Amino acid sequence: MFSLSTTVQPQVTVPLSHLINALQYLKTAVGSSSAAAKPQHREHASEQDLQSTEPTWSLRDLGLSDLGMGQLDELVSAMLPRLSQQGALSSSSPSQQAWRTSHLSSHSFFHNKHGFSGGKMGTSYPVFCKQIPSPLQAVCTELRYWPVWIQNRGFKTLGKHKRLQAGFEHPMESDGFTPSFMKGLLTRDKGMEVETLDKLMKNKNIPDGQQDSFKTGFAEGFLKSQALTQRTQDSLRRTRLVLLVLLLLGLYGLSKTPFLSGLDSAVDPVHMKNVTFEHVKGVEEAKNELQEVVEFLRSPEKFTVLGGKLPRGILLVGPPGTGKTLLARAVAGEANVPFYYASGSEFDEMFVGVGASRIRNLFKEAKANAPCVIFIDELDSVGGKRIESPMHPYSRQTINQLLAEMDGFKPNEGVIIIGATNFPEALDNALIRPGRFDMQVTVPKPDVKGRTEILNWYLRKIKVDPDVEAGIIARGTVGFSGADLENLVNQAALKAAVDGKDMVTLKELEFAKDKILMGPERRSVEIDKKNKEITAYHESGHAIVAYYTKDAMPINKATIMPRGPTLGHVSMLPADDRWSETRAQLLAQIDVSMGGRVAEEIIFGNEFITTGASSDFDAATRIAKMMVTRFGMCERLGVMTYTDQTKQSPETQAAIEHEVRKLLKDSYERARALLKSHAKEHQNLANALLQYETLDAREIKMVLEGKGLETR
Repeated sequence: MFSLSTTVQPQVTVPLSHLINALQYLKTAVGSSSAAAKPQHREHASEQDLQSTEPTWSLRDLGLSDLGMGQLDELVSAMLPRLSQQGALSSSSPSQQAWRTSHLSSHSFFHNKHGFSGGKMGTSYPVFCKQIPSPLQAVCTELRYWPVWIQNRGFKTLGKHKRLQAGFEHPMESDGFTPSFMKGLLTRDKGMEVETLDKLMKNKNIPDGQQDSFKTGFAEGFLKSQALTQRTQDSLRRTRLVLLVLLLLGLYGLSKTPFLSGLDSAVDPVHMKNVTFEHVKGVEEAKNELQEVVEFLRSPEKFTVLGGKLPRGILLVGPPGTGKTLLARAVAGEANVPFYYASGSEFDEMFVGVGASRIRNLFKEAKANAPCVIFIDELDSVGGKRIESPMHPYSRQTINQLLAEMDGFKPNEGVIIIGATNFPEALDNALIRPGRFDMQVTVPKPDVKGRTEILNWYLRKIKVDPDVEAGIIARGTVGFSGADLENLVNQAALKAAVDGKDMVTLKELEFAKDKILMGPERRSVEIDKKNKEITAYHESGHAIVAYYTKDAMPINKATIMPRGPTLGHVSMLPADDRWSETRAQLLAQIDVSMGGRVAEEIIFGNEFITTGASSDFDAATRIAKMMVTRFGMCERLGVMTYTDQTKQSPETQAAIEHEVRKLLKDSYERARALLKSHAKEHQNLANALLQYETLDAREIKMVLEGKGLETR
C-alpha cells in the first residue's frame, strides 16, 4: 500500500505501476523539458509496463494540489530512478559505476526486473539495482505487504500473470482467481432477475384482447403447479412416515430375536387336568403301555424301592392323525404333573447355538418342576441323523445337546421325555438307543371297533339322529384315522346346517364320507347324453362283476355324478378289516377293474371304447405285478421277490412281463364271460343309474334282483 502524506500509512492500496504512471503524467503536465528528470525505462523493463493503458489521475485526485511546480518536480525527480537516456551511466571510472550485472536468477520475475523483492525489504538487497537505494525502494522497504501478485519461479506456476485491479475507493477483488464452481456457490443466492407478467406479455407481443386470457391461464397453471407440488410433498411425507414405521417395526423384530435379546426366557408348563385316557379312543394297546408311566409319575417311590427304573424316553410312532399328541397330553393329565410341549422345528434357528440353548432352558425348567413330562412333537426335525456338511458346520449342536440332556453325566430324575414322529427311519441311532428313547409305542390307525368308538365320541358333541348307527359309517371308513373321522362328523354337521336341518342324519354322514373319499360333487358340469350313457354302462360293468364274483368286496355305492377328477365311481368296502389278502381276493380285484372296459366293448363295440379305463388298468397292473414280483404267486417264477427289475437279467424281465400280461388277460376274459351271462342285469342297472345317478348297496341289490325302486 502506498499513500502520499507526511507519513507512510496503509490507507489506500495503489499498484506501483499506477503510481509511476501518475507521477509521469504530473511531471509532463507541469511542462518539465529536462531529459534527465524524465524517467527513462530500463532496457530490462517488461513489455507489460511499456504497453500499459491504465488510467492516470490529476493532482486533485492524488491530494497534491497544494504543491508547487518546483516541489512537485523535486518529488518526482527524487522518487524516480535517475537513469541516463542510454539506460546506463558512463563506465569510464569504477567509482562512478552505479550498476552491476548479475547472471544469477532470483526467486521471482519481479526481483529480476526491479532488483528487490516485494515482501519485507529490510533484510534483503537487490541483485540488479543501484548500490544506493532509491527513494521508491526505501518506501517499498517500509511496506509490510506488497499489493501485487508476484510470479515466483518454480516448477508449478500460474498459467497467466494477473494483476489485481484496485482503486482508491474500493479494495481489490480476486474474481479472476475464483474457480468456476466457487462462483456458482457465491452467486447462487443472488437469483435471476425477476421478469414481471406485464413485461413478459410485452416481449411476447400478446394482443390486448388476449392478455386477460393469458393472465388467467398463467394463474391456473401456477395454481396447478402449486397443487402438484403440494401433492408431491404430501406423498413424500407419507412415504417417509411409512419407511419410518417399517424401520421401527424391523428394529422391534430384531430386538425380539435371540441374537439381540439373549437366550429365550423360561418355558412355562401347562397343566392338563382336563385331558385323560378317557378322551383317547381306538388305541387301547398304546394306552396300556403308557399306564405304567403314569404310575411312575404318581408314585415314583413304588419303583425305586425295588431298584428298578422306568425308561427315560418314550417314542410314539404312527401315521399322522392317530392321536400321538393326545396320548402325551393324557399321560400328563392322568398323572397331574406339569406338561412341557415343544415342537422340533422350534429348536431350529438361523443363529448358531440358539437350538442348544433352548434345549438347555427346557430341561432346566423341567428339572426344577420334576416330576413332569416333556413332549417333543415332530422329533425327526430335531433328532435326525447327523451328517458332516461344510455348509452347516454347527447343525449338530442341537441334537448333541439333546443327547447330553437325556443321558449325560447330570441325572434326569423325575423327567419323562415323550417324542412323537411318523418318520422313525430318519432318527439318529444314538437317540433311540437304550437309556434315551428306549421304549417305542406304535399308534396305528384304528380298526372297526376303534373307529366306532371314535365316531360315537364325536357324534355326542353334535345334534344327531338317534337312528344313526356309528358302526355302519365305521365299516365304510377303512383306513380313516381319528383326525379323518373327526373331520367326517364336522363335514356332516356343516351339510345339515346348509340344508336347513335341525339334526345330522345318516344321509349327511354318507355325503361327508363320499366327499372325503371321492371328492366334492360337480353338479355344474354339463355332460352330453352319449357320454353319460357310456359312463352308466361303464360303472354298471364294475358293479356287476363285483356283485357276482365270490371273493370280491361288497359294493357300497355306485354313482355317475362327477366327483373330483372322475365322471363316475363304484365304491366297495370290506365287511371286516382285512389284515392280509388271498390270491383269490387279489384276482377278484383285478376282475372288477376290468369290468368297465369290458362293458364298453360289449355294449358299444371295439371302435367306441373310451379312455375312461386308464385308472382301472393302472390298479390292475399294479396288483398283478405285486403278485408276481413280491407275493410269490406265480408258478413259473416261484417264491422269489424281484424288488428292482432293472437289475435282473433280460430273460427274467421278459418272464415277469409275460406272467403279468397273462394274469391281466385271464382276468379280462373272466370279466367278459360274466358280463355276457348277466346282460339283462347289466342293462337294468345302467338304466337305474341314468335315472337316479346314485345308488347305494341296498338299491343295487334290488335292481339286480329285478325289484323296482321306491320313488325318491
